[in-house]
Amino acid sequence: MLRRAGGAVLGGVLLAVAGPLAPTASAAGGTVCDSSGLLVTVCAGDRAVRPGGDGKPASGKPSGGGKPAKKVKCHYIRLTPQPSADSMTYRVATGGETPKGPGALYTVDCPESSRVSVVWRADGEDDVVTIDPEVLARQAVDSMTLRPPKVASPRADGRYLIGMPMWMWVEPGESRMGPVSASASAGSVTVTATARVDRLVWDMGDGTKVTCHGPGTRYTADQGKAMSPDCGHRYERPGEHQVTVTAHWDVEWTATGGDGGTLAEIRTTELVADLHEGQVLNTR
Repeated sequence: MLRRAGGAVLGGVLLAVAGPLAPTASAAGGTVCDSSGLLVTVCAGDRAVRPGGDGKPASGKPSGGGKPAKKVKCHYIRLTPQPSADSMTYRVATGGETPKGPGALYTVDCPESSRVSVVWRADGEDDVVTIDPEVLARQAVDSMTLRPPKVASPRADGRYLIGMPMWMWVEPGESRMGPVSASASAGSVTVTATARVDRLVWDMGDGTKVTCHGPGTRYTADQGKAMSPDCGHRYERPGEHQVTVTAHWDVEWTATGGDGGTLAEIRTTELVADLHEGQVLNTR
């Protein structure tokens, strides 16, 4: 049965996800909740040991007239990367024996019983949460402050002449051009992402686009009628031209264990460039 009420109950396990993180899980057993880490809230059941220490799972039924054994809430997350078979972590988690069938090592955190350890779990066992590092990378990007370009020239309130070189530039700064870094974690997985503007694409509103790699060069009076060395344009028609400046951000991310990749973000600013014909003086 699948139902939603502030989260999702699937096969007796409740998953509540903060942000876009969407762990996969399969579970059977009771429903108890545990909030662990910044991004993941997991509700899962871990069977307690029977009173008397016989090592068998508790059935949840009264034994000898006593109360049902209490289930301990635990949070399992697959280790990334997996320790090698000759590591101490692997030997301790498997008891020095070769596991039967496929599986992996997981961290297990049981707050109520103060149990924090690494255990071997066979594939298909319940209560397992798998973390996708790219999802964490997107969470890191969402926490960044990536602002749209702050256009210094052409000014929205400026008047420009057709046929004259127009120098285009934006104000620099980490939040405007980068680099900006942020991290996000879930369980044993941490992702660090760094964003930088790769290029600015200027749609000049007259059917042309100009791609600039960098913020552009600020115009000074001594430049006269020279063209900008890296980001400029020349209008041939008068009128108001709708200009759109799009910053293309490249985001590189790395995760615990060496996984990594790239993401892309864009931020856009719009303005109007007012072009006029130059006035020719009659000297006769």
